[in-house]
Amino acid sequence: MVAKVYSAVPRGVEALKVQVEVDARAGLPSLAVVGLPDPAVREARERVLAAIRHLGCHLDTRSIVVNLSPAEERKEGALLDLAIAAGVLVAAGLVPERGCSAWLLGELSLDGALRPVRGVLPIVEAATAAGAAVVLPVDNLGEAAVIRGARLLPAGRLSEVVAHLRGEEPLTEVVGGNGHLAPHAEASALDLAEVAGQEHARRALEIAAAGAHHLLFLGPPGAGKTMLAQRLPGILPPLDFAAALEATRIHSAAGALASDSLLAAPPFRAPHHGVSDAGMAGGGRPVRPGEISLAHRGVLFLDELPEFRRPVLEALRQPLEEGEIRIARAHGSARLPARFQLIAAMNPCPCGWRGASARECRCLEPEIARYRAKLSGPLLDRIDLHLAVAPVPWRDMLRGGASGEPSARVRERVAAARARQARRYAGLPFALNAELPNGALTAHCALEPAARGLFERSVERLGLTMRAFVRSLRVARTLADLDGAESLSSAHAAEALSYRALDRGL
Repeated sequence: MVAKVYSAVPRGVEALKVQVEVDARAGLPSLAVVGLPDPAVREARERVLAAIRHLGCHLDTRSIVVNLSPAEERKEGALLDLAIAAGVLVAAGLVPERGCSAWLLGELSLDGALRPVRGVLPIVEAATAAGAAVVLPVDNLGEAAVIRGARLLPAGRLSEVVAHLRGEEPLTEVVGGNGHLAPHAEASALDLAEVAGQEHARRALEIAAAGAHHLLFLGPPGAGKTMLAQRLPGILPPLDFAAALEATRIHSAAGALASDSLLAAPPFRAPHHGVSDAGMAGGGRPVRPGEISLAHRGVLFLDELPEFRRPVLEALRQPLEEGEIRIARAHGSARLPARFQLIAAMNPCPCGWRGASARECRCLEPEIARYRAKLSGPLLDRIDLHLAVAPVPWRDMLRGGASGEPSARVRERVAAARARQARRYAGLPFALNAELPNGALTAHCALEPAARGLFERSVERLGLTMRAFVRSLRVARTLADLDGAESLSSAHAAEALSYRALDRGL
């Protein structure tokens, strides 16, 4: 007979439903797997047969063929082990087919133990949407239980699944939706109160947090660029349930989920400048999310920005503009979410000391030009705020120490500004000023006459591109939200334009 059971494999941050068809006939003992399996799936043959032998079942007179449908889609990973084993047992007449309505997930060890697998969250979401229950390793239960309405049947061994399918000892069903949002602990880990001085940089950080704007710090070593960037998550509001679920799904698909609860705090990713193209943008076989997607709904921090390879930096252009990245490879394609906030830091020159009073810069102008040419104009245009950061004098450090506002107080102002944006954009497909499309600028960025004149003169004098002008306008909108103002004044316009350091030739 031909048995049919169901499972799934990750596809980027989505799930591909897989029908496992098994035909068992009398003949020479063999088990063949077809339907574009990768090496991990082909090797399931040995794991499945060993696990079935530990049940006391023997298939010595069976010739077995396993087909994974859809056959034109490549199947990767060990998630299909349990489904293949169940299908083989059904085809051999050892388990009734009527018990196999649930999706089956899990890697098998040789003795029949079920091992946890990656990418469970998007698969459980897909199964729940299809109205199916999911049999899965008990170690994946906490992760899967965050999906509301999910019907979960955790098991520790193949023997438990077989007893369930035979109706001898049903598995205990767990209904999802009890997953909790963890406390916003990251908010208090690094506090802005620890930063001495740097009022201008702290102000830029607050503006970036309030409107989800991209920010570039430009300054010599020791100016506090990294210290400031690391404290951005502490002034961001916690994620709502929908955003938390999005971020958690991505980390699950990448196998990077560190706990069983939803990611309540915005993720903070800080890859090394040696990261590969696939490590940053995503890719591989199977296609997995990269750092850009792992920072979705959170912060991507790139320290020493010009040290990243040019192709890696250019991969940022599309997600900075569109909030997603499209991966196209010979073996598959995927659309990955990438609505992140970029915070970058760089030195003003190769030696780092241009414009600093502590040391003399010995870089020649051509060297500085080559160093900055590593960053393309289109990439810099997509960064809303460019800010020059000078070191705090050591006498001030010794005299006053860290005396700035704590993160909790700044976070209150950021939350209030974001609440104003949420009310203004209610019912629209965007929620933050950084996401404001060009077609909505006129409706939501009303300029006072003095502010309009200032923008017009500055665009001509600084030679701003249209993209840079639009981004400055969005920053001015955020400044007005922080002040609780409806229209954009000349003060808002002037401050927004002051955060274009590279356009002013600094």
